Order: sequence, then C-alpha cells, then structure tokens
Amino acid sequence: MVRDFTKELGYLPLGSRLKRVGERMQAETARFLASEGIEQPPGIWPLLQTLHGEGALTVGELATALGVSQPGVTRSLRQLTADGMVKPAPAGEDQRRKPVMLTDAGAAVVERCMRDLWPHVEAAVREMCAPLDGPILQQLDRIEEELDSLPLDRRAARKMEERENG
Repeated sequence: MVRDFTKELGYLPLGSRLKRVGERMQAETARFLASEGIEQPPGIWPLLQTLHGEGALTVGELATALGVSQPGVTRSLRQLTADGMVKPAPAGEDQRRKPVMLTDAGAAVVERCMRDLWPHVEAAVREMCAPLDGPILQQLDRIEEELDSLPLDRRAARKMEERENG
C-alpha cells in the first residue's frame, strides 16, 4: 500500500488535506443525490441555494456572496441555464446588470433537496463529526476514518431510512 504523505506531513499540507476531505464529501453527497434522481454537480449547490434564498442576483453579486471568482460563477450559470435550472431575470432600469434567477424547475429541485435530502446529509455529517475532539490533524484523521468506514452517501441514505422507518 502506498503511504499517505499528505497525512504524514502534518500541518504543512493542511490546505490540501482540507480540500481532499471537502472534495470527497462533495463527491459522496453527489452520489447520494444521484441515487435520489438529482444529477447536478456538487459545486453548484451553494449557488442554487443562494438564488433560492436571495432571489435574482447578478454574476458579481453571486461571486461576492459565494466568495468565488466571477468566471467560475459564469461557467456554472451557463451549465445551469442549459439544464433549465436558472434563467435571466428582468433587468429593471439598469440594462448593464443582468440578474439571473431560478426557474420553476430549479426552485422545485432546490426545495426538494432542502426538504427531503439535505436533512439526511446534515445528519450524516453531524454523526461523523460528533466524536471529534482535539487537534485539527487528529480530527481530520477521524473524519477520513469515518468516511472510509461508511461513505457520506451511504451514511445519508441510512439517515433517510432511519427517518422513514422510525
């Protein structure tokens, strides 16, 4: 077995380690959502939820709200428009500002996720993090161990079953 040098190097690659854990959790959440018929990529959910909560926003406003680059938001919006999830909103008086908003279909998907799926993902993450205590590197070790023992998608599906059955 190949050694995990990112783990062994301690604090030096902490950003890489956090990114690794975050990407893994996003991928496993995407698998859970896909198992429930939701095929949107994991990175777009903060954008969709922001539009759901705030209403129509411009690319610049979305970039600021999400803390990401405008080109990244533009790429995401292009895909979401093609998928029928977002559409241009009425621009109002300033035609230079081109806000976007959720379509009815986009709003329905976000609302379904918020109502039927996110509670199980949150419960799964909460369960996984409950035993954490101590230095951050040990906590990351524990999170990765928890993900190894039961991936987040399966953990969220189990939480959904528990809620439905009990």
